[in-house]
Amino acid sequence: MSKDFTAPYDGERFQNLEPVPDKPLSDLLKWRFTGERETWPTWIESAPGNILKQRTQKGEVHWNVINHSSILIQIDGVNILTDPIWSERTSPVSFAGPKRVRNPGLKFESLPPIDYVLISHNHYDHLDIPSLKRLKEKFNPQFIVGLKNRELLENEGITKVLEMDWWQKLELEPLVIHFVPAQHWSARGLFDKRKMLWGGFYIQGSSNIYFAGDTGWGNFFEQIKSNIAPPDLSFIPIGAYAPRWFMKNFHINPHESVRAHKALGSKQSVGIHFGTFQLTDEGVDDPIKDLQAAMQAQEVSAFEVPVFGETNVFSKGESHE
Repeated sequence: MSKDFTAPYDGERFQNLEPVPDKPLSDLLKWRFTGERETWPTWIESAPGNILKQRTQKGEVHWNVINHSSILIQIDGVNILTDPIWSERTSPVSFAGPKRVRNPGLKFESLPPIDYVLISHNHYDHLDIPSLKRLKEKFNPQFIVGLKNRELLENEGITKVLEMDWWQKLELEPLVIHFVPAQHWSARGLFDKRKMLWGGFYIQGSSNIYFAGDTGWGNFFEQIKSNIAPPDLSFIPIGAYAPRWFMKNFHINPHESVRAHKALGSKQSVGIHFGTFQLTDEGVDDPIKDLQAAMQAQEVSAFEVPVFGETNVFSKGESHE
């Protein structure tokens, strides 16, 4: 481990806190050619939503899951976007790759002024260069990324970038933003796996908000609770989990999503990373059905499925259990 970073780093590649072997190409080919992928609809009609105000007041929290892992978080007068993607495809090219089956829940033109863009990792469905360029041109926000991701953005003309290590925090009045571990990996191509750091974000303000990004199961959920505090509101992935033999190390399923909610001690959790791009084998509605079953089995009620584009007002004082 490098002494320069908290995240395990050998000078070339990062590693998870609970290391697992990288999947060989043969496993990927086996999944792609022998898997039983459910059929998704070509298109799902949905009307775009709206925000309630340009900026919240101190003590106010509004949130809007635009879709996939793109969330507008408005807290204490600050506007934050996570993993924004307005592109038609999540792919290195515009003519191939997973294509969205619904419009973004908010039109780009409907966004309020954006102060911070939090990027969990460099996969194409989370770091979408065309969307980031549009945000830079319109709002010139501060982009916050994991270690070694700055150069990728700078090569695209995005220079207002801060890099973070796991457990590092930035004091950005009136907020404190932490970068926290996730059980995942990074890659933009065939030869750069784990060369850029991945993770989640924890936002401290009048409420504490956790954004998991994309992750498998790990003890870090409990570490976040003990090292920082139980979050008031958590955004946890519930999709992209099938087949389990291939996905389980790096993508939690809804049962584990509910376990994560409990391990975090979260007052309220919201499902993300589903229903927009078909990345894996489960059906478009399976994450919702499996989440409902997991909530019932684990006796949890404070975990909701968002309506994409709908602005919600979070009240820290409410009882959600």
